[in-house]
Formats: sequence, structure tokens, C-alpha cells
Amino acid sequence: MPDFVYKFGFHEDQDNPIRGEVVFEPPTQYQSPAGESVYYRQAILKGENVPGLELVFYDNPATTKFIYLREAEVNRNFLEIVGVSPDEVTDIGTHTLPGQLCLGPERSALIGAAMNHIFASPALMPVVRQYDQQNIAVFPIAREGLKYQVADALFANYGYYCDEVVLDAHHVFDSSVPVYNRAVELTLFKDKDLDRQQKDNIKVAFLADSIASGLVMKEVIARVSERFENLERIEVVAPLSTIRGLCRLAQAETARRVHIRVHIFETILNALPPDFYYSAHFSEPGFHIHPELEEQYRRWWGVDEAGGAIADTACAGYGWSEVFYSPRKQIQMINSQLTYRHGLTIGEIVRRNLSS
Repeated sequence: MPDFVYKFGFHEDQDNPIRGEVVFEPPTQYQSPAGESVYYRQAILKGENVPGLELVFYDNPATTKFIYLREAEVNRNFLEIVGVSPDEVTDIGTHTLPGQLCLGPERSALIGAAMNHIFASPALMPVVRQYDQQNIAVFPIAREGLKYQVADALFANYGYYCDEVVLDAHHVFDSSVPVYNRAVELTLFKDKDLDRQQKDNIKVAFLADSIASGLVMKEVIARVSERFENLERIEVVAPLSTIRGLCRLAQAETARRVHIRVHIFETILNALPPDFYYSAHFSEPGFHIHPELEEQYRRWWGVDEAGGAIADTACAGYGWSEVFYSPRKQIQMINSQLTYRHGLTIGEIVRRNLSS
């Protein structure tokens, strides 16, 4: 029996209405190489016009900090960026912060730890061990995917030296695209270092990038499958992923020819109007391997003056790439949305948690 089933219907694109469900299996516990008790959870997304897409969710100490809350040492430089005076926290050694406020190098270190856990899991280990190192290539998508350290995790867990092919794929404004008003531009594909034989040897592609609308990942999957003709599997490592974006992958023509599976941190995400890009947590307990972590996360965000739950709209990614590369811009983007939706800044929310 499934652990949880979520039915969905998306009708904003009148030419492609989508109805389906995500069927979640119960979480499976296993021991990490460090002896910690961690989990993975398999699921399948499917629908009337959505072919089945395999999903795997992961819970470990690093993914928990990335998605929910973490205890962080008080850092004067961080407080300056967020907009809180260090004088307000002189008697506090640590404070609780959400994953959205794990910034820059600290976030890169956290995601590297998460990848090491994931690549040692029973969900991925049998697949990787089926192939030799020359059969596997990693395709990090600039900019965010460059920070995911997938090739590093393959080496740390298997000793594999796998080729990396960097891509630059991003959104550009296009009013002809219904609902989303954006298309995908692919300006860099660094596969010229591989000769014909090396390309023919590649059977498994690991793609690295989070998924909001799914437009970028769908285009990248199409281009990778064209250039690497012997692919048998595409494993997408997408820490943050929305149901809408995953539906777009499932409907891709490539999914009919190559086995695609998506690996996600902890939980699947909602996507909010008007552009269905800002991606918040679902509140229902069934979406979460540990529902109590979501409860704590929601309490941290709290409510606005109108009584609206801020966690219902707090984007798990906000700037997506800016959080790695430009922490100040990340805070600006968070403040823009929080002010628009709730009349608050992130500094004010951090401050009220410090005083609670």
C-alpha cells in the first residue's frame, strides 16, 4: 500500500491541461557510511497525459538543514547581510535559521555533504555499480548545478573519475510561451573535449540543477540525449523540485526513449502563481518523511498581521543560483517577495525568532 497519494490538476495552460497524482511509498531507513540512521523514499508521478516518472527523496542531516531548519553560529557578517544589528544578539551563541538562509560557501559545503549521503544510498548504489567510470558523465548546469559536486560524490563513494560536461542553459523572456512567458537559451555545451568513442561509451548521464518550471531541464535532457546517443539512463539530481516542473519532464519526448529518474531533497514543492516559479513547501504531513520537521519550519516563519502563514509562500529557492553566488542579492529577492506578500522583511522574521 502507498504511504501517501496526492492528486493534482493544472489548468493554467489550456493547450496542455494536466491531471495526475504522486504516489509515495513508505520511507526506507538505512545506515549511512558514518553510521547515521537516514532515509530514502521512492515515489512515482503519473497522470492521464503524464507518463510515469520515478522520484527518490532523501532525508539525512544535510538535506534536513537544506530544506527545513538548522542551528547556526551567530555570525556578524551574516547578520549585516540580513539586516539585523549584531548588538541585538550579543548574548546568543547560536540561532535557528531556515535552509533559505544558508548562503554562499556555507551552502556549497552543505550540499556537498548531502550529495555524499545520497550517492552512498541503496537507491543509487546499485545503478552506479552496474557501470564502469567511462560509462558515466556528469552534466552540471550553470550556474547552480556547478555547486552540486556530483562528480566529487561519485569519486568519494566509488573512486570513479567521471567526465564533466558543463552546460549553460537559462531562461529568456518570450511572450509567445503560454503562462510562463519564458523560453530556454542554451549557449554553452562543453562536450568538444570528448572524442566520438568517449561519447559512445556514455550510458548514464547525471544532470545537476534544481527544477522550478522544468523548462530548462527539459531542454537540457533533449540536447544531452541527442549528443550522447547510447544513453540508457538519465539521473537528475535536483535538490529542489516542483510537481509542475516534474510533469514537464515526464511529458518530454526523451522520457519515452531513455529511463529518467529524479533525486530530490526531503520533499516535493508547490509552485505559486502568477508565474509558477516561486516554490513553497506543501503543508500536508504526507509530503514529508518527518512531518515534525515541517511543523517546526512553519512555526519559524510564523504568520503576518493578517494571519497568513508565511511558510505557504516562502520560496524554498528564491534566487535559486543567487543563494550560492550573491548572498546580498538573495536577501534582496527574499525581501522583495516577503514585503509584497506579507509586509515583512527577512530581517524582521529573524529578529522576532531571536526574541521568542
